[in-house]
Parts: sequence; structure tokens; C-alpha cells
Amino acid sequence: MKKNLRLRSTPIPGHRDTYTGVDFNLGFHVTHYDLDMDYKVGPNRLDATATLTLTPWRELDHMTLDLMDALRVRRVDATVGGVKRFRQSQNKLRITFAEPVPVDTEFRLSIRYSGTPRPRRTSWGMLGWEELTNGALTANQPNGAPTWFPCDDTPDEKATYSIRVRPDQPYQVITTETQRPIATYLATINVGEFTYHDLGPTTGVWLPRGVAMGDFALQQQMVDFFTAAFGPYPYERYTAVVHDELLEIPLEAAGLSIFGRNHTRGNERLIAHELAHQWFGNSLGLAQWSDIWLNEGFACYAEWLWADFRGISLIDDSVRAHYLEQTPHHWILADPGPKDMFDDRVYKRGALLVHALRREVGDVAFFAALKTYTACSTHGVVEPFDLVNALKTHAPNADVDRVMDMWLNHPALPECP
Repeated sequence: MKKNLRLRSTPIPGHRDTYTGVDFNLGFHVTHYDLDMDYKVGPNRLDATATLTLTPWRELDHMTLDLMDALRVRRVDATVGGVKRFRQSQNKLRITFAEPVPVDTEFRLSIRYSGTPRPRRTSWGMLGWEELTNGALTANQPNGAPTWFPCDDTPDEKATYSIRVRPDQPYQVITTETQRPIATYLATINVGEFTYHDLGPTTGVWLPRGVAMGDFALQQQMVDFFTAAFGPYPYERYTAVVHDELLEIPLEAAGLSIFGRNHTRGNERLIAHELAHQWFGNSLGLAQWSDIWLNEGFACYAEWLWADFRGISLIDDSVRAHYLEQTPHHWILADPGPKDMFDDRVYKRGALLVHALRREVGDVAFFAALKTYTACSTHGVVEPFDLVNALKTHAPNADVDRVMDMWLNHPALPECP
């Protein structure tokens, strides 16, 4: 697996993520998070120990991690260097070592913390830990993970996870369960009262008592369809978690997706969208948030592919309908900016770009290229040039660069593909 894992040795230029506004944590990679948690639903109380395995890429005499100030750190221990002191400020945990940790020396940090987790207020709404009427969930994208564990919260830093949560009775916890490396925003815990329903060899759904299966009955068929189109499903299993709440939008996590009870009927497209993210966004992670169209454009296009397959709407009809909804704008898809990164125009223009590329290279080359694209960067990070290279491999005479440039780098809307 490591041969496919391309991660950055340093962050993108600068010291701050221009999309989230959060300072980078410099000097190291976290390779594993071991999270051991006790959670009481009634008082919304979390008591936890996070053990992080790290490797520094420069000598460390101090370091930072992302952790919201609402969660108070009680103790920090290090297996190398020793901890001289630690403090919390501005949603950062700042650690000073007694002796510098040498380059490439693997070590572990044990961080004991507790408190009342609460969501992070951002320009995109409240993110991260969400207390429900009868449980809790975490919805982290793009920077909500520090609301419940200390981490290096940036999309291009992937790690493996072990998560154990002990809730009070009668609650269950559905967590991220995969051996694959994932970004922090794709780790999740879901607390509630659920019943598991097996839907096939690679998928199932957790439903609240009394909530009907609805459109989730199609989930195994969706997995099979997208596997044929995109390549092997990248995780061990796919699970949907349906909370007994009315949720505004569903959200993907690694190997599972989170829904509300209002999403069980009439929402095939949303189920397909979140499933497609397991390839595009989860396995193929972003190097930086400015390339968010690589996630959302492909997930949106997967909706249209599924609708075509099911006979709900032909692909050309979906393309035409959404093209006509595009309005003049003053941003470019290649870098929409934090205000517009989750704007529906990013999703739809991204999907239209995907279709334009399909029309440029032809169906055979397009679907072959998608499988090359997903295989070459499985569980790593991607940038637009990775997609371009895969397309050029299978269609060397197509003008892929021209199509990419028209749709990505100019605000004018090209002709409908």
C-alpha cells in the first residue's frame, strides 16, 4: 500500500491554511491515532486519552496540535524527549520538549483530556461534535476534528486510527473502522440507539428503531455499480449510519456515511453521492482545499451516472439541466475561495468538467482512466495533474489540457459538453 501513498513532506507554502484560517502544525507527521474515550450522553461529558504515533521531519524542540479549548488537557507524556511543559491557547495544544526529538525518530505522545465537547463556529456553520436529542455525531469537514480529539487537522496528512468509545447505557457507538490511512476530517463517532441491517457482502446500514430502510435497500447495488465504473471499493466495508434526527445534509466519513431519518426516502442521489466520496475525497484525498472540486465534482457526477443507470434521467439530460442552472460568477473552479468552497456551483461545474473530459477522450478511455486514477493514488492525495496524467495515458491525442483550462481557470462558462 505504501507505494501508492503520496503525502507531502511539508505543508503547502506559508504557515496558515488559507481556507480554514488555521495555522499549520509544522515539523512532523502523525502516522497513527489511538483514541480511548468514555462518553456520557446525558451531561455530554468526554474523558479521553489520545496516543499519537509521530515521526518528525525536522528536529523538534516544540510542536503544536489542533484541539479546541473547550477540551482541557490534563497530562502529556512523550516516549522520546520528555515533556517540559504544555499549554493551550487559541485552540492549539502547544508542547515543549525537555530535549529535542531527532529527525526521523518515531515516538508517541499520550494526551489525557476531558470536557464538554461542542461544535466549532465557522463561516460554513457549526462543525465537528454535534450533540443530538438522543446521542451525538461528529461532522468534521473541513476543520471540525479538533472538537473531539487532538490532531494535525489538515487534509493531506493521513494516518491510521484505533477508536474505542464507551458510552453509557443503552447507547451504541459506530466509529471509523478501517486499517487504511485517512484524513482527520474523515474520522467519526456516532452515538445513538441503532439496529444493524446487512445489505450484502460489502455493505450494511444502522437504522434507529422504527425507521424504514427506504432507499438504502439499493446500497449494495450502488457499491457494485460504482466498483465497475471506478475500480475496487477502497475500504473493507461500507456502512450507512442513520440517526433518529432530521439532519440538513448527509456527510461522508471513511468507510461510512452519516444520514438523518429524513434521508431514507426520495434521496437516492444523496446516498449515491456520499458513497462515491469513498473513492473521490476519502481514498483519493486532497492535497489542499482549493481543489475541492475533485471531491465534489466527481461525487456529483456519480449521482448523474447512477440516475442514468437506473433510468431516472439520461446522463445528457442531467448535464443539460444543470448546465442551464449555472449562473455568471466571478470565481474560478481551480480556487473558489473559502466562502464558496461548498457552493453548489462548485459541485455542478465540477461535474460538468468531468463530463467535458469524458466527451473529449471518449467513453472507453474515460472509464479506463478513472480506474488508473483511483488505483495510482489509493489512500494517498491527489491534485488535478494526477487526473490529467491518467486521461493522457489512455487518450494521448485528446486535448485534455485545453478542456481543463477552460473549465478550471476562467470564470466564463464554456459551451455545454
